[in-house]
Amino acid sequence: MTATDHFAGDAAAGSGDRIDRFEADFADRRRRARLGWLIGSAVFLVIFALTSWIGDFFKITQVTMPDGGREWRWIIPAGLPRLGEYIEQTLPALSWDTLGADLGNWFWRWRIWLELLFETILIAYCATVLGVIGGFLLSFPAARNLAPNEWIRWITRRYLEIARTVPELVWALIFVFCFSVGPLAGVLAIGMHATGALGKLYSEVNENIDMRPLEGVKAAGGTWFDQIRYGAVPQVLPNIISYTLLRFEINVRASSIIGYVGAGGLGQEFRTAMSFQEYTDLSALFIIIFVTVMVIDYGSEKLRHRVIGMETRT
Repeated sequence: MTATDHFAGDAAAGSGDRIDRFEADFADRRRRARLGWLIGSAVFLVIFALTSWIGDFFKITQVTMPDGGREWRWIIPAGLPRLGEYIEQTLPALSWDTLGADLGNWFWRWRIWLELLFETILIAYCATVLGVIGGFLLSFPAARNLAPNEWIRWITRRYLEIARTVPELVWALIFVFCFSVGPLAGVLAIGMHATGALGKLYSEVNENIDMRPLEGVKAAGGTWFDQIRYGAVPQVLPNIISYTLLRFEINVRASSIIGYVGAGGLGQEFRTAMSFQEYTDLSALFIIIFVTVMVIDYGSEKLRHRVIGMETRT
């Protein structure tokens, strides 16, 4: 055997050993991945079962039978028929021969509802503007890569967490107590919550930017504000616009609910309809809000695509 043949044999043996080690390592990693997946699935199922039990998913309750008797039943199948009954009560009786009159009876307060719908949209718009201003300004000191120092970042993040942790209804109750009933309380409540939510989203976008433009501005003698203005804002602007349009749609839905506690908008009509058991009014109000949100969603999508340039690419 020549030296060349001996060297080739050693190389082949070494290559075979590396392949064997690779396959053994790959098999070991697959076993670990499967074990981790099984453990994670088991933990998920245990937590889901526990939360379902705490949430009364497995509760047994007494129900009234058609013959007047009382029997024990599982709460979910016992309650689903009542959900159907409630939905049935909200649907008006429509006939093709008297469709115009039936629709008129269904939307009998349409003039008042349209005025309140306009107020609802204005509340959502004004609150979105406040939320965008607050979230935009606070998102930069809240970002890990842009905060001037750790204390400012910590304080800013805690403020945003408080603002978005408290639900809009709770903020609305607080501001109704402070400023009485009316749209002002609704604007401040939704604007406060939107500030926290948008500030969180904007800060996450800021943390994913390319830092080289900011370093260039800093090297040219720019201040922290100059770095944000010329290095960060141009990169995050398309995402900010996208999140803002999405938040406006969410705020329209929120502003139609917070009126339930006296913060203006269509919410007060929901409260009136439920108080007087005018169930068909609830379905009419739902249709009005649904159509409004659908139109806003369509317009926001078109505007978002135009801003980020999708229309020019398609």
